[in-house]
Amino acid sequence: MDTIASIFSFITTPVSWVIVQFHSVYGAIFGPDTGWAWGLSIVSLVILIRICLIPLFVKQIKATRAMQTLQPEMKKIQERFKNDKQRQSEEMMKLYKETGTNPLSSCLPILAQSPFFFALYHVLNGIASGDKIGVINAELLESARKAHIFGAPLAAKFTESASKVEALGASIMDVRVVTAIMIVLMSGSQFYTQRQLMTKNVDTTVKTPFMQQQKMLMYVFPVMFAVFGINFPVGVLVYWLTTNVWTMGQQMYVIRNNPTPGSKAQATHLERLHKHVTQHGKTRSRGERAIVKAIVSKGRDRNEFERKFINGLNKAGLAAQPDGTVTKGVNPEIAETEDGTPAGATAKRQQPKRQSKSQRQSGTRAAGGAESDTSTVSLSKSDEPADAKPAVGAAKQTSGTRSKAQSGQRKGPQRPKSPSKK
Repeated sequence: MDTIASIFSFITTPVSWVIVQFHSVYGAIFGPDTGWAWGLSIVSLVILIRICLIPLFVKQIKATRAMQTLQPEMKKIQERFKNDKQRQSEEMMKLYKETGTNPLSSCLPILAQSPFFFALYHVLNGIASGDKIGVINAELLESARKAHIFGAPLAAKFTESASKVEALGASIMDVRVVTAIMIVLMSGSQFYTQRQLMTKNVDTTVKTPFMQQQKMLMYVFPVMFAVFGINFPVGVLVYWLTTNVWTMGQQMYVIRNNPTPGSKAQATHLERLHKHVTQHGKTRSRGERAIVKAIVSKGRDRNEFERKFINGLNKAGLAAQPDGTVTKGVNPEIAETEDGTPAGATAKRQQPKRQSKSQRQSGTRAAGGAESDTSTVSLSKSDEPADAKPAVGAAKQTSGTRSKAQSGQRKGPQRPKSPSKK
């Protein structure tokens, strides 16, 4: 343990100094030996660390957005090598290298917090063991050992023996109940954070290794917290519970105001924006203009929710402009149909459907029958010749000839029969 403490001594001393400074402030309000003074000191340490990690979080968001812009290319690679998983993975890695993106960027805040976590763990473990670490002297050490959070000592663990817990002035039942509740809350908050990321803020039309990684982390991290949490002191559980709650709130803010394109969160966000813009007839903030400008600049590459947003504005008598503003009227160059075709585009001429041979023959026979009926009617209405009998005979001859031709005999002029000899 001393070897590990010496390795993290470069961060243990600053962490202990920050805790002591916060303790001096809260101790003047709640009392130096209370759990509120020491517990709020740990919470304030978490908030300070997370504020310092905001630039890293912004970098994480940018890297995530870069991954999202690559999703069409990822989809093409998946379709091209859908039967060759190894080649698919190689092409994905090649794409990441060419674009300078990293699918593991979402783990950066957790990795950056690891040194502070180990430093705080050793500080609290030193308090439990009665060892002075960093700037914590004997007086502060005795004060920290007296501090209880909901009846559990700050340095007690779930697996602690009853005699050691009694030496800290508490009962083993209080320690296990408090630590169990904190472990459940810590694991539940971690699971909820990952779940809302997977269900609300992911474009489900593209299956990527990044999504599989996030899905795996959604179940791995809560299990890890539950397993290792029983060996954490109460103060460390306070640290992790606070940082998980901060991460959950931070993630909810990002999902609400800067969702992933094509996700359910974007659909909800654009519905709110559509309602707000149609109510006021314009975009009122710089953020709204930036969103509208980005959607208009995509052109025909807009997704389903973005097309629905543009068409909704047009139905309300409003037109989105390339600079992000909204004016009255309809812009046919921006308006689109449901399938992504511009609303003002000329409809293509439909070619007649090709008929089969049997359909063509039946149509020809029907047309021939109509012509014969028309000629018969015209003859009946025209002036009849003086001698009607030859006409009737001719009609019989014509009908006879037609019946023979239809029965399969050769068409055209036939040889006259030789007159019979008398």
